[in-house]
Amino acid sequence: MARACSNCDNKCGQNRILPEIKRKLDVAFYRFVTSDSESLLKKYLTKEVYDAIKKKKTKYGSTLLDCIQSGLENLDSNCGIYAPDPDAYTVFADIFDPIIEDYHGGFDRCAQHPPTNWGDIEQFSNLDPTGDFIISTRVRCGRSLNGYPFNPCLKENEYKRIETLLSNCLKELTDDLKGTYYPLENMSPADQQKLINDHFLFKEGDRFLQSANACQFWPKGRGIFHNKNKTFLCWINEEDHLRIISMQERGNLKEVYQRLVKAVKELGKKLSFIRNDRFGYLTFCPTNLGTTIRASVHIKLPKLSADKVKFEETAAKYNLQIRGTSGEHSETTDGIFDISNKRRLGLTEYEAVKHMNDGIMKMIELEKALPSAT
Repeated sequence: MARACSNCDNKCGQNRILPEIKRKLDVAFYRFVTSDSESLLKKYLTKEVYDAIKKKKTKYGSTLLDCIQSGLENLDSNCGIYAPDPDAYTVFADIFDPIIEDYHGGFDRCAQHPPTNWGDIEQFSNLDPTGDFIISTRVRCGRSLNGYPFNPCLKENEYKRIETLLSNCLKELTDDLKGTYYPLENMSPADQQKLINDHFLFKEGDRFLQSANACQFWPKGRGIFHNKNKTFLCWINEEDHLRIISMQERGNLKEVYQRLVKAVKELGKKLSFIRNDRFGYLTFCPTNLGTTIRASVHIKLPKLSADKVKFEETAAKYNLQIRGTSGEHSETTDGIFDISNKRRLGLTEYEAVKHMNDGIMKMIELEKALPSAT
């Protein structure tokens, strides 16, 4: 059922934008286009595009402001736009399409995401058998439930309904996936901080998500599930309805990927996820469409990273993203880098993971070949 986000007016069934939202949009837009932002939103939100979509609204009641307010407020955004509901990708296609094409490496308006293909898991192995470079390996994906919008449009009771549905399904998992669900609402501060410090649990306070109204009713309807060994985790209602995560220490990518594939297939038997032919699996952020796969390692590369140009050139060659270990928008403070595949759309799940696999193998090869500092 359609519902209204905070920035729209569905009274009397009329599809119109509130006058104050129109004024706020106009003021913010003209300020934004003269800013020093280097986001993809700034690059593609021209006056022509803005005028074509500024009065539109999705069936859930989302406006252009709901989509771009995070980028308007955070000028250091990389992308600067979110989809408050699944229909936003179509209604506001004039701005989403060029940003998606740019970020995902040429996925143009005629492109279609391929069918799900996990590939041959046996092709992967341990990326760092000696344990000299890789601290940990992680592969995750996001999923959104059919019948619900994304976080900005969810009501409090819908957060709770999603939490109940997902947590009940997770509790039915068996074998190495078997675990326990911990609601964030009732979690002690000590347990919460320990899980955050261990890089297991998400936390409130991300200004990019807050500006996009993605943190409403916190911490209600949110929580974490993990197995006994904490090698399989699921986040409920963080950025997306569901984040499915497989991770472990050191560099055995095969084991990590195999566990993720098993979990996704088991959950897919019980849950219906939003997927369309063009963009694959739909989620809140346009950088996380298609496979939604993010395969990453925490890795030490002191010699290669000292040559910033060569480091970044290698990452670009294999479509990899380099960032700090504290999450998106962070820089390294301890010499350890989080390196992952950048492309998630227009390729298969196997290909997305293979990008990371091949790129990390090359980086380790370069690290070994570089002379030690004298």
